[in-house]
Amino acid sequence: MAIIATLSSTFSQYALYGQQIPSLISQNAHSFSSVASIPFALSFTLTNFLLYFFEKCFICIFVTILTSAIPKKFLASFEEELWKHRFLSDTAQHYIDGKHSNIKHPLHTKLTLSFIISSVILVVLTSIITIRIYSENDKNERIEIATKCINLASEFIDTTKIDDFIKFGSNAPGYTETLNVLYKTWQVSSLSYLSVVKTEEDGARFIFNIDSHESTDKPVEFGKLIPYTKEFALIKENLIEGKQIDPVETDSIFSKQIFVFRPVFNAEGNCVCYITAGFSIDYMSKSLGSFIIKVILILAGFFIVIVSYSIWTIGTRMSYPISAMATCINLFSDSVEEQEKLDENVKQIRSLDIQSGDEIQKLYDAICQLTLNQTEQVRDIRRLSDSTMTMQDGLIITMADMVENRDSDTGAHVQKTSAYVKIIVEGLKRKEYYASKLTPKFMSDVVRSAPLHDVGKINIPDNVLNKPGKLTDEEFAIMKTHTTAGKKILEKAISTVQGENYLKEARNMAAYHHERWDGKGYPEGLHGEVIPLSARIMAVADVFDALASPRVYKPAFPLEKALAILQEGAGTQFDPKCVEVFMESLSEVKMILKKYNPTAQA
Repeated sequence: MAIIATLSSTFSQYALYGQQIPSLISQNAHSFSSVASIPFALSFTLTNFLLYFFEKCFICIFVTILTSAIPKKFLASFEEELWKHRFLSDTAQHYIDGKHSNIKHPLHTKLTLSFIISSVILVVLTSIITIRIYSENDKNERIEIATKCINLASEFIDTTKIDDFIKFGSNAPGYTETLNVLYKTWQVSSLSYLSVVKTEEDGARFIFNIDSHESTDKPVEFGKLIPYTKEFALIKENLIEGKQIDPVETDSIFSKQIFVFRPVFNAEGNCVCYITAGFSIDYMSKSLGSFIIKVILILAGFFIVIVSYSIWTIGTRMSYPISAMATCINLFSDSVEEQEKLDENVKQIRSLDIQSGDEIQKLYDAICQLTLNQTEQVRDIRRLSDSTMTMQDGLIITMADMVENRDSDTGAHVQKTSAYVKIIVEGLKRKEYYASKLTPKFMSDVVRSAPLHDVGKINIPDNVLNKPGKLTDEEFAIMKTHTTAGKKILEKAISTVQGENYLKEARNMAAYHHERWDGKGYPEGLHGEVIPLSARIMAVADVFDALASPRVYKPAFPLEKALAILQEGAGTQFDPKCVEVFMESLSEVKMILKKYNPTAQA
């Protein structure tokens, strides 16, 4: 900080004044430069650095002692009462870390840029207004000085000798004395010009002429007639008549001047000459440049302090709290599927504890209340959904039991096939087979609707459904219609319920669970992945249970033989991936067999 302050101060002062810097630092720098035989610029820089260094050290020590002496609780309470705002909690900081940088156009950047642009415009306008006021005041001040100068000079003009001064010049009695008085008057006034002229029709004839570019030991050119310039031509009549003239501004290629006039009258009241004093705008420009730099440096100091504080305030007290809230709300919206995460996110949002006392706190309080209400509504909806699902599952089981009760020896077929379906679905998910298809909803729909896969058997006559022997071709044709009958029953049920629902997978399983991978199944002869995935899963579960369970027309096959038949059918009758995951879950399969058929050889 000391180095930056030193360099900026040294550069600005040296640029303005060179080695003639009017300050105690400059005097010390001159002395140091002489003693150490080093350039003035270097000695002035070192002197400035030592001054700023010790100044900053003193300020730091003073601030440290002051903050150490004041109790921290008092500072915290003072901060809260004065600003009505708390800094971000650790929870809020945790949520914005890594998230804030992902925002394409951060709020604090927009606000900071807007503030900086507004501040720059304000500084520029303030500088322009200040410069205009300064310029006008400086010009009026110099006009006043020029007016006093010519008024004083008029006291020393002997009106009776004007003609002799024009005719004889410096040889005229009293000419030199008058010139000396006018020179001294000009010298103390710091004006650029001081002249005595006689106005004529064709121009102004100079009697005395003193300016900053001439020396007094040279004879002054007198009696010379200078034609009127365009500015003076406009007031020529007034000049000839000896009237009071307002200050006149003239422009030339090289400079701009302002002239002030005073008519000098003789005893008879006639104007015998004009005393005119002038000053160059160039001199004003030099002083104005110094003034502008000083103003800019002062305003820049305030500007840097204000902008720095504003950037810090906008970031910590506005942008970051909003970013923390936005991050928490995004997490809240992403966790709608799980009630526990919703409850946890509500706690996390409330843990931000934003207490700003302004609109941000009002927004935060509204978000807290909104998320709490939303969480409770989702909880109520989940309870209602769970109740509805329980009722639906009860209806499914009831329908499945009605069908199963007609089949004399299925032996808990519905329960076992549902369990096998769940094993296969979870195995496919674990192996990441059919990943795009195996969504949580699909898996739930398949498991829940599995009991309805044989619902079409309700249309099959008892003599065919419960025949103890082998079915004839005609009877088998009737038996195969349970697939199309099941499809019609479930499609009718689907038509009564609008939108997506789990019965669509129940329809697929009922209609196509006897299709084969090689296309030789029924009712439509579908093949491969054209067969709905739910039906391919059910095909494995249904056939395995038929093999491993006793029927009126056959005893139960041993587990090894039933599994061997499944493996032989992989790639011809069954989806090989479904058989693969089923074989990998034999421990679970055996547990299901033991549960529903304790006498089975597992």
